[in-house]
Amino acid sequence: MEGVLFQQLIRMPYSQDASDKCKEEQFIALEDFLQTIILGLWQTFWQKSGPLPISVSCPSYPGSRLCTVRNAIANGRVGGLIGAALAAKSDSYLHVQWDQVLELALFKSDITRGTDAGFSTSTICEALFYGFHILMSRTLSKYDADVTSSVYLLVLDSKFGGVIKLAGDISKLEINSCNPYECVVDWIKHHAEVSVSPIDQIWNKLGNVNWGDLGSLQILLATFYSILQWKGPPRKSIALLAADHSLRMQKRLVVGTDHDRQQERMEIGCNNDHSVQEQDMYLVLKPGEVILLEDSLEPKGFQIKEIFCEESCLSYSVVSLDHSDRLLKMHVSVHPSCLEPSWEAMSLWYNVQRQTKVLNIMKLEGVSSKYLPEVIASGRVSHPGNCPKPSAGGRCDHPRCGTQILVTSPVGKAISSVISQDGPLSTTEALRCCKDTLTAFKSAAMANIQHGEICPENIIRVDSSRTGPFYVLVAWGRAVAEDTDTPSMHLNFSSIHALQYRKLCPSSDAESLVYVLFRMRRFISAVKFYRIGN
Repeated sequence: MEGVLFQQLIRMPYSQDASDKCKEEQFIALEDFLQTIILGLWQTFWQKSGPLPISVSCPSYPGSRLCTVRNAIANGRVGGLIGAALAAKSDSYLHVQWDQVLELALFKSDITRGTDAGFSTSTICEALFYGFHILMSRTLSKYDADVTSSVYLLVLDSKFGGVIKLAGDISKLEINSCNPYECVVDWIKHHAEVSVSPIDQIWNKLGNVNWGDLGSLQILLATFYSILQWKGPPRKSIALLAADHSLRMQKRLVVGTDHDRQQERMEIGCNNDHSVQEQDMYLVLKPGEVILLEDSLEPKGFQIKEIFCEESCLSYSVVSLDHSDRLLKMHVSVHPSCLEPSWEAMSLWYNVQRQTKVLNIMKLEGVSSKYLPEVIASGRVSHPGNCPKPSAGGRCDHPRCGTQILVTSPVGKAISSVISQDGPLSTTEALRCCKDTLTAFKSAAMANIQHGEICPENIIRVDSSRTGPFYVLVAWGRAVAEDTDTPSMHLNFSSIHALQYRKLCPSSDAESLVYVLFRMRRFISAVKFYRIGN
């Protein structure tokens, strides 16, 4: 399943709180989880385009009407939901019937009930009860034997999950009106087969699904067989998908040996001499080179000291010709002529332009903080020789003419690089990072600006001999300053509100910071972070 895209949109909140509000969020995440599985499997194996023939509905008890999560929330009935069902769509009925249920996912607060060995007895019994109800509904509707012979039941909570399969011939059920439950128990003992899987983790601490782990894979396989039972053999078999996977692995081995050449267009190589390959798309500078900014009053010059090799980004450490003792960071845009043919060039150009605008807004609003980058200079590069540009705002044919740069302070190392080189941050360092970043949030909020792209690459550690190390929130190119601005989307670090609505709420940046700090593996006491955040 490596080549299949499962695009989860909503995280599963983990909480022991049994309130309706918490349950609403969990059932919304459960519905998104099942909908993602259906979409991925159906488009991969059965039909790549067209409407889905399967929907997700939620029951409250055997025989109850199945409804969507939204309807249950609107009617205040989410507290009575027992799970979610995958049901075949039908034009014959206005509402989903129990005989249309392909697979039922029971959602519990704790599926183990304190036992480490697996499902608790009560959980298995409840699953078998609903499984029998589904098989009986199919039999009474006179479906084929292939459909009435078995049913898969998913049993989940907000972290773990597993599969229970009930199979058997309902026609061998001997009904006794005195005690029908004993008849069902007798049928299960003598004529049914019950298969119970181990319990494995489905959602991680951040509420994201680990699609490649065993827990998720057995859920996928059970759902695959449930769809197969109703919709027939797929157009693409698992064996064919496995063959494609093997072919991809072979190609990957070949491509891996030639990785540098494949990445030549985008990658900026940094060798031992800190030299850079010249590329047509970008303005590539060398250590020792001097860059002058256009300024009618007093041209400003900066000398290149070091090249920062960052993904899809050109930046350098520089010193001002007027103050050579202070190290600065220079962000270099692309030449305007490169914008149309290259999306990467357009993104880089926008990033430099947008970051310049946001930092200047903060400066005009009087926002100043050691935990925010400071604009030292910004403008267009002045190239050597005569410039026959048509106007003050125009440009000539020289490859440097019109290229925008932004010079900021301070210079530091991203915490992702710090962790990869020096290991996880200590508790003290993680707390300092948290406090400094929250202070940056507070300062930016004075100008009604939110960052919108909190991740380990956008928080740098600055080593100061005078005050000791501190942390600065950088990369404000995707900041949200107006209602029309859209934040960057990152499944690991974006807030739930941002992923759902592509908008930030007041606590979105703080929520993203919590996700970043949880990735620092040695910082265990999450309670401290929540207290600081509050």
